[in-house]
Amino acid sequence: MSEGKKGFFGRLVEGLTKTRNNIVSGIDSIFSGFSAIDDDFYEEIEETLIMGDIGIQTTMSIVEDLRRKVKELHIKEPEECKELLINSIKGQMDLGENAYEFEHKKSVVLVIGVNGVGKTTSVGKLAGQLKDQGRKVILAAADTFRAAAIEQLTEWSNRAGVEIIAQQEGSDPAAVIYDAVAAAKSRHADVLICDTAGRLHNKKNLMEELRKINRIIDKEYADAYRETLVVLDGTTGQNALAQARQFMEVADITGIILTKLDGTAKGGIAVAIQSELGLPVKYIGIGEKIDDLQKFNADDFVNALFNVRKSEAE
Repeated sequence: MSEGKKGFFGRLVEGLTKTRNNIVSGIDSIFSGFSAIDDDFYEEIEETLIMGDIGIQTTMSIVEDLRRKVKELHIKEPEECKELLINSIKGQMDLGENAYEFEHKKSVVLVIGVNGVGKTTSVGKLAGQLKDQGRKVILAAADTFRAAAIEQLTEWSNRAGVEIIAQQEGSDPAAVIYDAVAAAKSRHADVLICDTAGRLHNKKNLMEELRKINRIIDKEYADAYRETLVVLDGTTGQNALAQARQFMEVADITGIILTKLDGTAKGGIAVAIQSELGLPVKYIGIGEKIDDLQKFNADDFVNALFNVRKSEAE
């Protein structure tokens, strides 16, 4: 593992401390406190996982899988179940290879999410990382509803060293996208990242706005690869899951950026999102720095959650 990767894994372990205390200490006490594997044992595991924001549906699947493996392998000791449980959780999150095609193609990335989830910051961090990979990136400030969003994105564009296309607060987001597409084409950009509004309380307006944006991209930039990422705040637990469901109603979501995983007790929501929605968590954020947004790896996440070092896991 490279130093950067090791450093991020270490920070992830640290960031998930509250979630780990919420889930793992409870799980460990069940494994050491029960002398037999019975219905009470499974019920305690269920309760602990649900309290850790892994979600009812996902928890049921994990425990069902655990019961099946215990039976198949004729396991009698509760302590022998820990590794099986870890593997069952990983299994719930396995959606095959998380695709990052947009990084290597001429593409348009729409980023949506409600205010306060770290959407604009995530756009800036992603732009910086792609620029560091040698990609030519242009940002579109299409969240024109919030004045601070345009200023914030301008600040991030300066920090990341990429161009930004912006208009005034209150201007038509679709017009900003039109200008940004024209700029991306004429300047031969590799990736156009669009920061869009996410006003879920007014879903009808949001839907119409996204339709207009998509129509412009379809017409003016038909050959560009399309990616639509929704940014969710990891600290909100089950509310993040509900938000993701609502965004899926208004847009063709291809992945999730899960922010603020450092210091939340609700990190288990990453498991529930992948398992219940079938949407890959593509990036996770565990801090304020530009490299604190990283590609998501289910194995690393669950190992960090249970504080299983990489060498132990292999």
